[in-house]
Amino acid sequence: MQRLMDLLNVTTTAELWWVAFGMAAQMMFMARFVLQWIASERARDSVVPVAFWYLSLLGGVMLLAYALHRRDPVFILGQALGIMIYARNLWLIHQARRAREQAAR
Repeated sequence: MQRLMDLLNVTTTAELWWVAFGMAAQMMFMARFVLQWIASERARDSVVPVAFWYLSLLGGVMLLAYALHRRDPVFILGQALGIMIYARNLWLIHQARRAREQAAR
């Protein structure tokens, strides 16, 4: 356990859990690119699935929590802006869906 903590540059078990959380957040964030790549390959066109924005939002919120814990102002600013953009894209997608559903009635 101590070798792992030394490798990850942490001194407490709590800090080790934060690093594990941060890594899980980064993996969530990276999964959106894999999803987008697979969707685009299947469609033979550039496609951005709605799930891309959900993964972006979830990964961004998790990374923001990690950045706040680490008190990293650069990381905090970058994630805060991204979260607003991801949320806005989801809002626009859901507004368009509602408009289509209402028009179909």
